[in-house]
Parts: sequence; structure tokens; C-alpha cells
Amino acid sequence: MVKRTVVWTETAARQRREILKYWVIRNGTTIYAEKLITLISEQVQVILSNPKFFKKADFPNTHVSALGHFSIFYKYTHDMLIIMAFWDNRQDPKKLLDSLK
Repeated sequence: MVKRTVVWTETAARQRREILKYWVIRNGTTIYAEKLITLISEQVQVILSNPKFFKKADFPNTHVSALGHFSIFYKYTHDMLIIMAFWDNRQDPKKLLDSLK
């Protein structure tokens, strides 16, 4: 099995931080944010085990993995898994287009 390194783009890392921060402020506790961090980590491991499994996105060489209300957009090479975006599907999809350009 190929050992890939996970790389979060600046955009994806910022999106993840903003979503986690939103939930901490909204709920007044870190419980849901911590649960979401665990779910994200688990899903990234699933993607690593078989990156071709998930459907191709409408962007060149990009795949998307659903995670409840969230989606992980990624690309992969022989030795890297590149997380391009961490997206809350309840947002305006036009914003996603801008972030993946």
C-alpha cells in the first residue's frame, strides 16, 4: 500500500478553522467541534486507504467525500493526499467555486 502524506491547503485549513470556531461560539462549548475533528480525521483515513473510491467532483482532478453536512474536496498523487477544501454544504455553492479556483 502506498504511504501518502496528508497536506491541507491554506484554503482548506482556514475553512476548517472557521467552521470549528463557528460551532464553538454557537454552542458555547467545544464538544461538537471536538467530535467533528475526530470525524474529519477518520474520514481522511478512509480516503487515504482508497482515494479513487469517492466520486469525482466538477473540478479537474478533484474528488469529493461526503461527511454529513460537510464535504472534503481532495486531489491525490502517488505520495500525497491534498485536501483542497473543507466545505459546509449548507453554504452558497458559488463560494465554493471561488475557493477552488
